[in-house]
Amino acid sequence: MTKVINKQVEDLIAEFTEVRKLTDNLFKTLSIEDAVIQSNTFGSPPNWHIAHVTWFFHKILLKYGEKLDLEKINLDYLNSYYQKFENILPKNQRGQFPRPTVSQSLQYRKYLNEKVLLFLEKIELSNSLTKEIQYDLKLANQHEMQHQELMIYDFQNYFERFPDSTDNYRPFKINNNIETKVHSIQKKGMVTIPGGLFDIGFTGDGFSYDNELPEHKVYLYDYEIDSTAVSNGDFMKFIEEGGYEKYKYWLSDGWDLVQEFKWSAPLYWFKKGDVWMKKDFFGISPINLDEPVMNVSYYEADAYANWAKKRLPTEAEWEKAASWNDDLKRKTKYPWGDQIPTPEQANLLESFLWRPSKCGSYEKGKSFYGCYQMIGDVWEWTSSEYSLYPGFRSKFPEYTDKWAINQKVLRGGSFATPIRQIRNSYRNYFKPHERILFAGFRCAK
Repeated sequence: MTKVINKQVEDLIAEFTEVRKLTDNLFKTLSIEDAVIQSNTFGSPPNWHIAHVTWFFHKILLKYGEKLDLEKINLDYLNSYYQKFENILPKNQRGQFPRPTVSQSLQYRKYLNEKVLLFLEKIELSNSLTKEIQYDLKLANQHEMQHQELMIYDFQNYFERFPDSTDNYRPFKINNNIETKVHSIQKKGMVTIPGGLFDIGFTGDGFSYDNELPEHKVYLYDYEIDSTAVSNGDFMKFIEEGGYEKYKYWLSDGWDLVQEFKWSAPLYWFKKGDVWMKKDFFGISPINLDEPVMNVSYYEADAYANWAKKRLPTEAEWEKAASWNDDLKRKTKYPWGDQIPTPEQANLLESFLWRPSKCGSYEKGKSFYGCYQMIGDVWEWTSSEYSLYPGFRSKFPEYTDKWAINQKVLRGGSFATPIRQIRNSYRNYFKPHERILFAGFRCAK
């Protein structure tokens, strides 16, 4: 038993060290001036991100009786969510509080890194690792992974506003050696998925969020689903045929936003003459027609689906298309099986490509039914409301349970999602008007 606990602690130490290092690498390429800017009310200053995720570990250490000397840090600044910890800072005010300073935040991280590692060493020596401690520390690691992706959204949103293409966030690493091998994009279409009872939710070993549980049965009718995500070229046709100008395609709330904010294309798109352009992590360039469309809201995805005489899939339909293997007669953790993603199977953060791959890429990553890129590249909107599964029990109050209202479920991850973060059963959720996330969609009928 001691060997098992020691292995579990060693895995926690390794994951903690790896996650913290990746966050530091994302952050260290920023100037001080760029690190304290809040790009918009829906974003956060990078300085807040790195301090907030550290604060999360801080609260967990306090939960288990660890003594911390942190009188000089303005900890109230770091809590924008959790009522149980009081002193909530309104999200839209994060950019108005440049304290702690960047240097203080980095000192805070260094101090907490040492304290977490000392705590884990003490746990290992005393053979006192409990399931609750293990879950809380894994949750803290996962929480930081989520903020790694949110930071990247904020980088894109902040640096996009500068017209000079050289004034751009430069990722700490770009991998130009991954060959994705597009699989016959011209032959994309829909695949048929048989209906019947399906067990939706997380199953098996390993970490999952409480909102992926409990696994439970739903009934599905036979349906079809796109083998690839909707591409930029597909979406351009919707635009060219007046998609943003015709009320009949839109939900009423979405149409109000189109009118109020003059939406005429996905976020970050603009026209230069007759050519659609955008600025991304590589500067300003024409839209790649074969990449998945992204930075679209739920309303835009739904309008496109109506225009195409299709609909968005439910999250259960999405999960079955991604996870069911009829040869094995069971679900798999990823579309290709139960093995953790590699760059040959999916475009996730550790691929360091910094943009989605072309639709139809990653032959080794397709699902049993022949759906491509269901993990990585772009998050995919579903038609499902974010609600908690029947029999839900919170494992960490105020983490997933308080947000189960007025949000839509997304599945699959993006090119900015860490490998350890994603799986077929993972349930992301955003409000239907939000466009800052790297979200696209595929259709069903």
